[in-house]
Amino acid sequence: MTEPAQTADRARIGASDLEIAPLALGTNVFGWTTDRDATFAVLDAFTAGGGDFVDTADGYSHWVQGHSGGESERLIGEWIAARGARDRLVIATKVSTHPSFTGLAAANIAAAADASLQRLGTDVIDLYYAHFDDESVPLEETIGALSALVDAGKVRAIGISNYTPERIDEWFRVTEEGGFHRAVALQPHYNLVERGFEHGLRERAEREGLAVFPYFSLAKGFLSGKYRSAEQVAAEGASVRARAAGAYVDERGLRVLAALDAVAAAHGAAVASVSLAWLRQQPTVVAPIASARSVGQLGDLLASIDLVLTDDELAALAAASA
Repeated sequence: MTEPAQTADRARIGASDLEIAPLALGTNVFGWTTDRDATFAVLDAFTAGGGDFVDTADGYSHWVQGHSGGESERLIGEWIAARGARDRLVIATKVSTHPSFTGLAAANIAAAADASLQRLGTDVIDLYYAHFDDESVPLEETIGALSALVDAGKVRAIGISNYTPERIDEWFRVTEEGGFHRAVALQPHYNLVERGFEHGLRERAEREGLAVFPYFSLAKGFLSGKYRSAEQVAAEGASVRARAAGAYVDERGLRVLAALDAVAAAHGAAVASVSLAWLRQQPTVVAPIASARSVGQLGDLLASIDLVLTDDELAALAAASA
């Protein structure tokens, strides 16, 4: 086999001064399927295991009956306060989906940022994303509002999430013309079985120097290797996770799992760890985002940080998913 393509180490977020361990803890489950005690346990174990980058959004988890949004941010803030641990986390959050702060108008961004800061119990957001494109608002207004937050010291760096390649082009044209602070990060849907990012978005990330943080890194659980047959998915039919992962249980998906099994066996690693390591070693990707509902699920995620695949292994996995 060839030599490893890269080594896992601390990574910089674009041109910012933010440095992280190359794994982002997704926190959309906090306050939803993960209660306060379990959230605290996961954050304790994540930071003890070398992780320091958490990804949340002001809208998490407004989709749950009885929730109003901000539940994830609030629990993270409570953990920070209880542990006195603000300096142990780099925090990314997002604006546009909280029911009280929808869209990307300037006044809404300013109010939403203040609300997020209050829930998180901090005076600065490390990385603040425009969560979803809002074409009803001129990009100059949205970018100007985010840039103003950087000037005010409330945000350290700006990110873009769920934008098309063409809108990213326009984003940076407006940024340059307006003299605004540049975005440094991009959050797309990308994993071993969802590779649309490689056709257009990656080119923009390379050109603009964007650090990429893919979400659904484990394909809603499929790339953990847990779901391997339609019968298994049907047996857990009431599970939202099983239904979502079940979409990948087909000939191609099983081919990918077979390739993952082979690489995992060679390293004595879990399939989930290999899936995340493959993603981390793709061009422009700085850290995959993966969530854990319990400490028991966290070990395989943390193990991916130091797992380095060879060029041959990376190519074999890519070929299996082609």
